[in-house]
Amino acid sequence: MDYEPYIIGIAGGSASGKTSFLKDLKRNMPKGSVCIISQDNYYKPIEEQKIDENGQVNFDLPDSINRIQFYRDLISIRKGEEITIKEYTFNNKKKTPGLIRVQPAPIIIMEGLFIFHYEEIRKALDLRVFIDAREHVKLERRIKRDIEERGYPEKDVRYQWNNHVVPSYKKYLEPYRDDSHIIITNNSHYRKGLEVLVNHMKIHLPEHFSNRFIKAKIPATKEN
Repeated sequence: MDYEPYIIGIAGGSASGKTSFLKDLKRNMPKGSVCIISQDNYYKPIEEQKIDENGQVNFDLPDSINRIQFYRDLISIRKGEEITIKEYTFNNKKKTPGLIRVQPAPIIIMEGLFIFHYEEIRKALDLRVFIDAREHVKLERRIKRDIEERGYPEKDVRYQWNNHVVPSYKKYLEPYRDDSHIIITNNSHYRKGLEVLVNHMKIHLPEHFSNRFIKAKIPATKEN
């Protein structure tokens, strides 16, 4: 590996639009220039998760993630090694988890709720990006996503939101918001924020990737 990877952390509250943003971000970069490691694929098995006072599993705590393996995989890919991650299906019995192979790249993106809270991850980041949205917007998105993609009843989604998601956001995410290098607001779309980050990332690409970037026709970003 003839380059030092540039490591970006992207955090934001649940349903702030991180997944859509990351898809568009990668789509706007040259093939092979970016790899993404998502915290979502490091959830511990459900039997190891903490239970709240009402007997409900709380997935919105830093301890819900296999933090050690998450960091180990960052170290491995930073050294230029391919990593293999078992896909997490959010306990959806209709989905069969696959294996995700992540190839090293000049730009490594660490994505997830707690990447700034985990000190060892935060210290490894060259750039911290926070995706923000109003609370009611995030709740509407969460209800729609969890019903359609994860098969959760709406009452369960609202319970998790009020008892797990919002308290976790205020304790483990919001305190890091104002210390981020870039804050992207995504109440209706993130177009301008995406353009800013793509242009910043371009600067940190090795020359052969930069040349491909300049020649490429960058597609229009979609609104979220």
